[in-house]
Amino acid sequence: MRGASRASLAEASEQLSAAAAKKGAAVTIGDELFAVAGLLDSEAGLRRTLTDPARRAAAKADMVRSLLAGKVSPATLDLVAGMASARWSATRDLADATEELAVRATVIAAESAGQLDDTEDDLFRFGRVVAGQQELRSALSDPYLPAQRKRDLLGALLDGKATPAALRLITAAALQPRGRSLDASLEAYAQLAAERRQRLVAVVHVASALTQQQQQRLAAALADLYGHQVHLNVVLDPQVMGGMSVQVGDEFIDASVASRLAALRRRLAG
Repeated sequence: MRGASRASLAEASEQLSAAAAKKGAAVTIGDELFAVAGLLDSEAGLRRTLTDPARRAAAKADMVRSLLAGKVSPATLDLVAGMASARWSATRDLADATEELAVRATVIAAESAGQLDDTEDDLFRFGRVVAGQQELRSALSDPYLPAQRKRDLLGALLDGKATPAALRLITAAALQPRGRSLDASLEAYAQLAAERRQRLVAVVHVASALTQQQQQRLAAALADLYGHQVHLNVVLDPQVMGGMSVQVGDEFIDASVASRLAALRRRLAG
């Protein structure tokens, strides 16, 4: 987001932090904001009206209150009304911001329950499962499969095996793709979870599992390198053939035997 949208999102994020601090509020706000984001996605006319700079801010806030009163909690109603009265650089930015705040509220709920680390891990692991199982990915991405069927499928797969926050986020990603692949949505949500603690995410490919002590040493080394706490997502990958490869954002660090062999082959071929 740029300009006015970025400033409006920052202001709404502060309002969310205050509202979600109340016991039990974060879960409700998150679920309701996902529903509002779905409404904005499906109603282009409403989205245009609420982001029209020519309309008075108060009139747009009143429209939201009239539309949502009695359907969402007072905290969510105040938050969405405030967003409607703010300025947005692009029409889509309002829906994007609503989804981001829904994710942040759900992440706050996970943190309050002491499950933020587990939620991050669950999102990553399920993303790997989806990436490796074409049939599951097709079912969850099928726009013609009823929403309840997808909910039932995810419930059967994840109930008792993932945190409640992770299940909510995975369900939202499957039911409201918003033009993204399921993998991309899960990655974006995991990144927002990591940002809650102002830390980076490193995807580490290794040939064999790392011990807890090895993971701690690696996380500490990466934290020193990047100046931020680093959360490790470790992937067992036989193609690494010893050593490891690490990806942090757009930066790739490859110290695997496979990469050294490939480099040697290139030099021999030259």
